[in-house]
Amino acid sequence: MLLLPLLALAAAWSHGQAQVLLKQRQVSITRGHKKTTSMDCIAEGIPDFQSAYIHWYRQVPSKAPERILYIGPGAVSYDDNSYSKKYSSLKKGTNICTFTISDINSNDEGTYYCAYWRF
Repeated sequence: MLLLPLLALAAAWSHGQAQVLLKQRQVSITRGHKKTTSMDCIAEGIPDFQSAYIHWYRQVPSKAPERILYIGPGAVSYDDNSYSKKYSSLKKGTNICTFTISDINSNDEGTYYCAYWRF
């Protein structure tokens, strides 16, 4: 049985005068029940969200977080090109970024979370 604990995260920080808040709901997936899953990162306080860069990370116990991808204005960039077959991301509307994992297997176990910063 595979359990993917997907982190429920609320992070807030000041960026100049604006405060940014990222929220995720906790999602758990058990292997055999689903082959694909998606999770949302809900952003508050990011002006021009469609131009913002949202980063997706995975962390497994006893290891440093690993960035999988980031999505900027209209394009997804992967830290490893092989990830493009497994992971995807899409921005919706003015504040939602969705992250999708395909073909779930035991190697996907971990905590996934989103982050934002300006380049």
